[in-house]
Amino acid sequence: MVSKKTYVEIQKIVLKASERSSHIPKDTKDKDFVMKIKGYLLSDAQLKDTVEILTETKRIVKGILIDVNPTYTHSFGNHLDETKKMKDIILSEMEETLND
Repeated sequence: MVSKKTYVEIQKIVLKASERSSHIPKDTKDKDFVMKIKGYLLSDAQLKDTVEILTETKRIVKGILIDVNPTYTHSFGNHLDETKKMKDIILSEMEETLND
């Protein structure tokens, strides 16, 4: 049981796969477009229940309870050699421009 006022994360379907544009990549268009929102639970619930939360901006949002006391994480993805090559080219061209 997750108690009312607990900090949680919910998931809400914004667009079902069938509602998405046909002009997006094939590996994406077959999946629902979802958003995850963090806030405070407005009533006791269990994981996977449909719940309402109060966000930090005081909005009430309804969705599926997916996490309790979620952490903040982010990533820019794995290292790619191609990205390093592009960075080197850009810095080289900027250096040439500055020396003109």
